Amino acid sequence: MQVLITGGSGFLGAWIMKRLLARGMACVAFDLRANARLIEALAPADAARVRWRTGDIASASDTARALDGCDTVVHLAGILTPDCAANPVRGAQINLIGTLNVFEAARAAGLRRVLYAGSAGVFGPADGATPLPQTHYGTFKLACEGSARAYWHDHGIASIGFRPLVVYGAGRESGSSAGPSLACRAAARGERYTIPFSGSTGLVYADDVAAAYEAALLREFDGAHAFTLAGDMTPVGTLIERIEAIMPGAQIDASGPPLPIATAFPHDPALAYLLPSLPHTSLEHGLRETVAFYQQTRHSLQPS
Repeated sequence: MQVLITGGSGFLGAWIMKRLLARGMACVAFDLRANARLIEALAPADAARVRWRTGDIASASDTARALDGCDTVVHLAGILTPDCAANPVRGAQINLIGTLNVFEAARAAGLRRVLYAGSAGVFGPADGATPLPQTHYGTFKLACEGSARAYWHDHGIASIGFRPLVVYGAGRESGSSAGPSLACRAAARGERYTIPFSGSTGLVYADDVAAAYEAALLREFDGAHAFTLAGDMTPVGTLIERIEAIMPGAQIDASGPPLPIATAFPHDPALAYLLPSLPHTSLEHGLRETVAFYQQTRHSLQPS
């Protein structure tokens, strides 16, 4: 199986490719610029097997060329909440039109399913069941879910979108919710860091999200699905205590309002039915792994 990963230079793309490469799958990474730093750090023995294609996800022709020869697609390309707020039109071109370009390219290529990155940002801060986004980013992600349903209804293209809350782990260094990972990096390097939000939020280890995409790639399914991956609901104060237990003397604090995302989500039995036995990494283990990675890695992993 040859898998196209859009946004392949990004954090989640590298974690997914690490799993797929270990399984022997062929990975094609698509992004504005090729940046293999994170996949090289996560999977040094396999990273050279990734084929890179460059272009703009907002361009239908670039997206179609990227998909050429691929059997399926994991669509992750997008910009995060701060960039969508700063330039909503560009945010819509990348996050919404880019997703439509992926579905159109899949339809033209005769593919029968698409996996894509949703977001818990589709929910407002008070309710984890009824979508009511308060950001442009969440609004675009909600529109993508509706379009995915339309592609199933109109063209029979099945899809799964995963809505993780705050994903943390090695390489998560940008976005408004990168604070937990950046706190681990700062603790590992003996630096001071202020997590830029307070309250409680769900923390999901990156490899658990990658495992969900891997499981979906290996499963036959119909319909258009969107699943929330809530992780461990954790007060920021508890997060700081866990990091300090791993790295005594860590200089981590927090300041700012809570993230504009709900903190309680109903159980969805459909996820366990469709993708049984997904892994769950404990918060302590995930934080330890993240700190250990940054103790060994000193350079920046983000694109220049």
